[in-house]
Amino acid sequence: MTLTMAFKNLFQTVLLTFTLLVLAAQASAQSVLIPAPPQIAGSSWVLMDPLSGRVIMENNSHERLPPASLTKMMTAYIVERELGEGRISMSDMVPISVKAWRTEGSRTFVREGTSVPVETLLKGVIIQSGNDASVALAEFIAGSEGAFVDIMNQQASLLGMENTHFENATGLPSGNHYSTAYDLALLARAIIQDYPENYPLYAQKHFTYNNIRQPNRNSLLWRDDSVDGLKTGHTEEAGYCLVASAKRDETRLIASVMGASSSQARAQEVQKMLNYGFRYYETERLFRAGQELVASRVWGGEANEVSVGMPDDVYVTIPRGARNKLESVVDLDSVIKAPIKVGTELGRVRVVMEGETLVDQPVLALTDVPEGGLFKRLWDAVKLFFVQLFN
Repeated sequence: MTLTMAFKNLFQTVLLTFTLLVLAAQASAQSVLIPAPPQIAGSSWVLMDPLSGRVIMENNSHERLPPASLTKMMTAYIVERELGEGRISMSDMVPISVKAWRTEGSRTFVREGTSVPVETLLKGVIIQSGNDASVALAEFIAGSEGAFVDIMNQQASLLGMENTHFENATGLPSGNHYSTAYDLALLARAIIQDYPENYPLYAQKHFTYNNIRQPNRNSLLWRDDSVDGLKTGHTEEAGYCLVASAKRDETRLIASVMGASSSQARAQEVQKMLNYGFRYYETERLFRAGQELVASRVWGGEANEVSVGMPDDVYVTIPRGARNKLESVVDLDSVIKAPIKVGTELGRVRVVMEGETLVDQPVLALTDVPEGGLFKRLWDAVKLFFVQLFN
């Protein structure tokens, strides 16, 4: 490679500004017009794309409010985590304590002194919103509901639920038990993405236990075929709450509303949010995991180039018709020297649309580049010296 070529490869800063050609096929030169989000009748709400994490609309989404039975989303998530890590199985038999049996509120109608499979109790939590099933699973996993609550709060912290604190596994009223519309959307996102094998439970419309058939309280499962979860909640203090998710084509959205005035209102308001999001926004996968974005010059290595890309898929949520406005910039380190291991951070990629940064993430080495032999290292050192000198 000549000095001129090396200089060109290196000191274009590898600011490779390229309009995403694949997406531009459906481009439009006209401005994208989007109406203001609909007014929602509730204390707080948020509409989120779980793949990109973008919030499409929100109001008071970080306000701490009683979550009622939306709490059971965390109870179920921890059970699913224990299943996923092999510490329990769906067929494990759970003894029903007096405390679980006597727990007030919505129930699965388990009987004290019996043993019930984990799978049955998990369905009771998700579909029937059973407080008795929630307490039974909490005691089975952690020994007591109090110990389980400690796990719930630790898990909330790990998921970034910064304005959430649990005091029980059920959502029954308690003085310091709170969450937010945004935090509960994050939890829904984790349920969908982390344990997809269990997610179909959230779409089940009925469940029968002890000869008692109960319907899922999420009425959107009957109204909208694209809705496939998640959970309702209600107490006098919390009002009527709902976190729902729907998928249309390749776009999935999560809507969370708290403090609605009735069960009909919470469904109606969430439906309005979902319809707005799907009508005016779409999700695009910009980069695939392991896709090479650029090959960068390496000094002193067995190879002269290293493949650079993203470790995970990268998605953006954008207004429909705005694909041609996306631009991507890869900014690499000015000098990259061997040895390089897979996963080494070598710069950043930014995706911008009309001045707004949608993505700003590190780019990593996709291949190893071992250190070259003595002669190769010396020769590259001489070339690099002159490249830097002329720069």
